[in-house]
Amino acid sequence: MKNKKFWNWTSHKVTDQEGNESVERVLSLNGTIAEESWYDDDVTPALFRDELDSGEGDITVWINSPGGDCIAAAQIFNMLSEYKGKVTVKVDGIAASAASVIAMAGDKVYMSPVSMMMIHNPATIAFGDHAEMQKAIDMLEQVKESIINAYAQKTGQSRAKLSHLMDAETWMDANKAVELGFADEILTRNVSDEEHPSVSMMFSRKAVDNALMNKVSAKFEKEHKPVAQQAKIPVQETDTGRSVAEITERLSIIKNFI
Repeated sequence: MKNKKFWNWTSHKVTDQEGNESVERVLSLNGTIAEESWYDDDVTPALFRDELDSGEGDITVWINSPGGDCIAAAQIFNMLSEYKGKVTVKVDGIAASAASVIAMAGDKVYMSPVSMMMIHNPATIAFGDHAEMQKAIDMLEQVKESIINAYAQKTGQSRAKLSHLMDAETWMDANKAVELGFADEILTRNVSDEEHPSVSMMFSRKAVDNALMNKVSAKFEKEHKPVAQQAKIPVQETDTGRSVAEITERLSIIKNFI
């Protein structure tokens, strides 16, 4: 085999709520996704597919990887997407770069409360003149578009927003990953309801607005009496010191001089 294996298969029995037993297959992806590219490697991808197809039933994929070769990630994504059984992805450490692409193949994606996910633009190393540099740029743009396909399919986010998140090299904790659609749920411990009672909360903006207006209205009515109950304020007569006749006479005199 050309590449060092970065995956491992295990299996164990599980019992459902009805008491039925079944064998769960577990795929663990740890470390760098392919230390050498799968671009011209036919042996390693074939081995991965053979091991994937060697069993049947649902599988759980545990991911703890900083990323790696995008070609290998794309092939693994396709193989998991085409698998006939249900694929559940669980990120227990980090799913960064190419590893985040593989995570998108899960029918359900779970994040550990302390795990992280990171997405960014693909990168490469190029050598040569400006024509070779342009080829590398064009290739990276196409690779980015293919990666966005996987993200858009899972998250439902627009391609423009996903492109912006990749440009910024976005790191997401479990809550943010769920919020943006990269994950479905956060992994929790199995505890009984007696130990941790379930609390349900619902936020309604209309209910909050109505409650606030009722409080303001009650406070206003308490502090301010209705107009009908307000005491009448007598009009105070102002003594100008001159009668109307005197003022009229003075105006007539002034008019004669105009």
